[in-house]
Amino acid sequence: MAVYQSMQRVRFSSEDGYKKFQVVFANVRHQLKKLPGFLHLTWWVHPDDPHWYNEVSFWTSFEALKDWHMDTYHKHAKEWAVRTGAIMEDIIVNFEYKNARLIRVCPACAHISDTAYDVAVEQAALAKPCPKCGFIFPVMTETANSTAVFKDVAPTPAAVAAE
Repeated sequence: MAVYQSMQRVRFSSEDGYKKFQVVFANVRHQLKKLPGFLHLTWWVHPDDPHWYNEVSFWTSFEALKDWHMDTYHKHAKEWAVRTGAIMEDIIVNFEYKNARLIRVCPACAHISDTAYDVAVEQAALAKPCPKCGFIFPVMTETANSTAVFKDVAPTPAAVAAE
């Protein structure tokens, strides 16, 4: 399955513009999880320029990605941000994502693994322990304060051990 990646950089006019944008987009995680084809979204503020907001999202098809950009919720929120002057620039770049690898070095036994990585089941893949010693790698789960939204849910360590 091909996966599509969208990268977006947004420059906000001010700290206040960014805060207003956060209020308007507060419900975005709930909107995304309802969409067919959504896999993952992460966003962050650039460490050297707090006016830059960076976003990366993954989708199962280019059509799913386009549907999000044309979604009424997304369009109205973006239009509001542009109309009110909160956003100064918006740069969107899309890629077809052919494959991914997960490279891990176990901190307990130094085992190195290099495996194919399916972003459609990202949380499940990250929850797997070290195949040599069983070390449980930390997994960033989604929280109300996190800057990541995942469609798949990480299994519990007990579920992974049962596999």
